[in-house]
Amino acid sequence: MENFVFQNATRIVFGKGAEEAVGRETAAMAKRVLLHSGGKSARASGLYDLVRTRLAEAGVAFEELGGVVPNPRLSLVREGIALCRKHRLEAILAVGGGSVIDSAKAIGIGVPYTGDVWDFYTRKAEAKEMLPIGVVLTIPAAGSESSNGSVVTNEQGRYKRDAGAECMRPRFAIMDPVVTMTLPPYQTACGAADIMAHVMERYFTRVKAVDLTDRLCEAVLRTMIRNVPMALAKPDDYDARAEIMWAGTVAHNDLLSTGRIGDWATHMIEHEVGGIYDVAHGAGLAVIFPAWMTHVLRHDVERFAQFATRVFDTEHDYASSERTALEGIRRLRAFWKGIGLPGTLSEMGVGADRIDEMARKCTESGPRGNFVKLGQADVRAILELAR
Repeated sequence: MENFVFQNATRIVFGKGAEEAVGRETAAMAKRVLLHSGGKSARASGLYDLVRTRLAEAGVAFEELGGVVPNPRLSLVREGIALCRKHRLEAILAVGGGSVIDSAKAIGIGVPYTGDVWDFYTRKAEAKEMLPIGVVLTIPAAGSESSNGSVVTNEQGRYKRDAGAECMRPRFAIMDPVVTMTLPPYQTACGAADIMAHVMERYFTRVKAVDLTDRLCEAVLRTMIRNVPMALAKPDDYDARAEIMWAGTVAHNDLLSTGRIGDWATHMIEHEVGGIYDVAHGAGLAVIFPAWMTHVLRHDVERFAQFATRVFDTEHDYASSERTALEGIRRLRAFWKGIGLPGTLSEMGVGADRIDEMARKCTESGPRGNFVKLGQADVRAILELAR
């Protein structure tokens, strides 16, 4: 087990009617905020109007900036930075899923910074301060409600990149599973793949003697495998929705990272696919992760066999751990396919003509991953496997 420091300052307000606390929680953070949101879903459900009403009742003034899209855009981030500076706003309240929260974080670190906010995403600068952020979560997926990271897409060059710093964790996150009951099935499935991928990026490690966090990772994965089909079959199943929502937070609040070194190559590869083709992040991960697993499993067959037996109840083939491992990958693919996710890049409209470009862009700053260091040829091979 590796040495570690664990700290997560995000206050979680969880359960039925939790959104009623948004005025109180925001007022404790600031009196003038940017109310940041995505498309029409929060408005259509009445959640957005409730948030506006509770802010007004709590004496919180706000400016509004909507329009966040999946794979949030740098241009809107820059617009938000200018708006915060113009009105001297003190904080940001994100109402939405991971894209809205990531956009809010980018705005938050951009406001006090004298340079271009994209510097944080190209590693030219490191975030040291951020306007405080609160969250009303509508989509369990990204885990951004208590993580220290953000991902945005620069339209110029179609680069999708991440930035991270401890100052980027939200002050609070309001989480009501009821809000997620109206999500379309495909969005629920994409969120599930994102949650599971966050766990698996941590699970596939070369660090030894991490059985406790192995078991925690496996528990979260098994919770998703059990509850996602239930939520899809009965969208108003509160208990299933609650399990999924909390799993999304635990998957990415760094508890499962303690004492171990994660991989993250799959996320980096998906960023290239999402940056160019604008596919749903979870769908891209569902296609690329099994391809990555197939490409690297021989570097530690026993870990993949453990994944197969502990997560998917695969019977261990004592004559061949590799066959056990491959069966685990097959069952993962089958699970994601069974909840409505694509199985290949071609199903998402990703052609072979830009594979070389994606492999090159992915490794521009050097090899990717920690479980196995992947060069350009490896990334290209994984993308080919995912076709």
